Amino acid sequence: MQAEPKKSQAESRAVSLVGEEYEVEIGPVAHGGHCIARTSEGQVLFVRHTLPGERVVARVTEGEEGARFLRADAVEILDASKDRVEAPCPFSGPGRCGGCDWQHAKPGAQRRLKGEVVAEQLERLAGLTPEEAGWDGTVMPAEGDKLPAGQVPSWRTRVQYAVDAEGRAGLRRHRSHEVEPIDHCMIAAEGVSELGIEAREWPGMASIEAIAATGSQDRQVILTPRPGARLPIVELDRPVSVMRVGEKDGGVHRVHGRPFVRERADDRTYRVGSGGFWQVHPQAAATLVTAVMQGLLPRKGDMALDLYCGVGLFAGALADRVGDQGAVLGIESGKRAVEDARHNLAGFDRVRIEQGKVEAVLPRTGIDEVDLIVLDPPRAGAGKKTVEHLASLGARRIAYVACDPAALARDLGYFRGGGYRVRMLRVFDLFPMTHHVECVAILEPADKGI
Repeated sequence: MQAEPKKSQAESRAVSLVGEEYEVEIGPVAHGGHCIARTSEGQVLFVRHTLPGERVVARVTEGEEGARFLRADAVEILDASKDRVEAPCPFSGPGRCGGCDWQHAKPGAQRRLKGEVVAEQLERLAGLTPEEAGWDGTVMPAEGDKLPAGQVPSWRTRVQYAVDAEGRAGLRRHRSHEVEPIDHCMIAAEGVSELGIEAREWPGMASIEAIAATGSQDRQVILTPRPGARLPIVELDRPVSVMRVGEKDGGVHRVHGRPFVRERADDRTYRVGSGGFWQVHPQAAATLVTAVMQGLLPRKGDMALDLYCGVGLFAGALADRVGDQGAVLGIESGKRAVEDARHNLAGFDRVRIEQGKVEAVLPRTGIDEVDLIVLDPPRAGAGKKTVEHLASLGARRIAYVACDPAALARDLGYFRGGGYRVRMLRVFDLFPMTHHVECVAILEPADKGI
């Protein structure tokens, strides 16, 4: 049998559709800050800068013939939604800054879209309706964020600036390493904006993280130099401590000033060092602590776990409420975060913080029974193995704090398999103008009376 001739490299290469334009009707919102449409040939488009119900011209930004889906931007609005507004930010729009997803939507519409995403993920990945999850479908704004259309809350207390080849500070374009130089980020908190990062040049730097603590006047910048570059002399518009990311070890090292910032929540002060994790919205830590404690209803003498505990936010709140006869174990993988958590909670004799991954450390503790569990896992979620272990501990209630509704929904499905049901779900818009959302799910044993 004669062999078929080999295809040339050019013939075998898929044909890129980048730059192609389609006139489409926009369908429902999808997880990730875009909406769904279809080309006349039936190919799926994930379209940014649009809203459900609109008719737009969509220009492909990623994808090729035969791909499962294409990514696109709405470059012309033919029939606008009633929820559309002129984007307040001059750096927002197709091909520009990728930091915000919904600058073009009214604030109430943004929250409604986020609610639709959460509901869709619950149904698809956990088989739960909002009613079954104890959720009325509301996405709650943070205190002070309920503003008229066209106004933008300045909420982001930590901003990661990228630096272009000319030394100009800016933000990354969507799904790109390219830098969009800016002179002001509208969602940056006042404490970040007043540093004046965008007003000066940063030769030799790859990125700058600016941090404005909540509840103190602490300000910090963390510089990441390009390979071989020297640090500039940092002269900003406000007093600030300076850290740098080491070229060899990737660690964060003190240059001058305090190596930490002081954050405040639940009537306690928390030290957060080396750019460690803290909620970005100034109201987020207090909002989440309140939701978690109201859901768990801790009692004096309870034994509680705080998993992925960071610098000890929830462990501190639990320790206050379970009292001297109770106990709290926190587990955290980050070495510096563990040091901070031990410092922050040193006043509690019955609090212990262990370092390591939850799935490795928790089995080694020998704990086989607890009263309460809080888990605030990274974006990927806790995973089936960890959830199965937690479900075996017989907790009276479990609070799951999630920044990704898909991971939350998957893990809720695992908890259901382990004999737990969702008693209550609360959803908070702690990232206005972006597609991100924060959820707090309260679970209890399924055999408990409803």
